[in-house]
Amino acid sequence: MKADDKLTNHEITICLQGGAVLGPFKATWSKDMPSDVRQLTRDYDAWLQGGKQSRFKYHLHDPHAHVAHTLFLSFSNVTGIYDHVDLRERD
Repeated sequence: MKADDKLTNHEITICLQGGAVLGPFKATWSKDMPSDVRQLTRDYDAWLQGGKQSRFKYHLHDPHAHVAHTLFLSFSNVTGIYDHVDLRERD
């Protein structure tokens, strides 16, 4: 099994009921630079499978632009989340 500790660069777009779109938000995750970007998609997937939403606030950190996005989401208003992940190796 491969270690899950490499840097990952994400671009998240969130679609809402009624056609509104949030994003795209660029965010990075690594063990040294944790961000809620991966947890957001995992929590939404669990909710789609019948789980209860227990978290509503997510922080997405983009160290390249030196910004952090804070999202407050109720999954009942979300119709989809698109997670575009850059798989190229980075230093």
